Amino acid sequence: MTTIRLATRASRLALWQTEHVAHLLQKAGFETEIVPMQTTGDAVQDRSLAKIGAKGVFTQELEESLLRGDTQLAVHSAKDVQSSIPRELELLAFLEREQVNDVVLSFNDGFSLDKPGIVLGTSSTRRKAQLRRFYPHAETAEARGNLQTRLRKLEEGQFDALVLAYAGVHRMGYEHLVRHTLPTAQFVPATGQGSIAIECAANLDEGLKANLKAALDHLATHTCLLAERAFLHTMEGGCSIPSFALATLEGSRLRLHAGLISLSGEEYVEEIQTAETAADAVELGVRVADTVLGRGGREILASIREHRG
Repeated sequence: MTTIRLATRASRLALWQTEHVAHLLQKAGFETEIVPMQTTGDAVQDRSLAKIGAKGVFTQELEESLLRGDTQLAVHSAKDVQSSIPRELELLAFLEREQVNDVVLSFNDGFSLDKPGIVLGTSSTRRKAQLRRFYPHAETAEARGNLQTRLRKLEEGQFDALVLAYAGVHRMGYEHLVRHTLPTAQFVPATGQGSIAIECAANLDEGLKANLKAALDHLATHTCLLAERAFLHTMEGGCSIPSFALATLEGSRLRLHAGLISLSGEEYVEEIQTAETAADAVELGVRVADTVLGRGGREILASIREHRG
């Protein structure tokens, strides 16, 4: 029986995700071994992702393991995968997507987003910008660390609430702390949010790749993420750029709502377009990105890069 070694981050959430992947592989007849690793993003907690250079910050060590042949698959949160990956690697599969919304967590069951002077903790550049736009009375504060670390900081009173992706909150069993579910019409999520991405070396045996993909890949999710990632790649963005993209299948038609927001939240460019078939997913992502760039996105990106020096 073939044993598949799975590279993963050592956080509780990443290990939960990888155990889920391992279970699916075991059902398909594979043996599995989980190989936890500490990534740069896990090791450096005293700076924001933007300041440590977010490209590959949660994936590089896992990818190096694939390239060395130490592991066969890397398990990522899809939103952490950079817009361009080394050509020696490929994204093999995307697991079925969870609910994509951002949510607000608080130990106060009466917490209200409308209260003046509230402090909201998040490590996401996108969420900070969206909060500044849609809740300008709220302050945002950097909230690095795994979910348990962030909840400890919340309990200590460093923030009034946390803004996180529902998927991770649900997977760790903290739904009871959700006080608000933010609408995707305003808080459009990051590319890939809610899905687990599976990466492998491009030269992995083709028959093995086909069997692994059959065990793990969710076609509808994969189609949507092709569009979202084509948008992100064309924007030349990553975790540190406040871009957003959400693709949905409506029958056979693919819809993409994507855009870019300035760090202050004041400048906002969004675009919604559709493709008649799923086969046009990549073309749709490129087309939406080109439209966003042409309607002011280039200027927003230039301003962000100038601001960061």
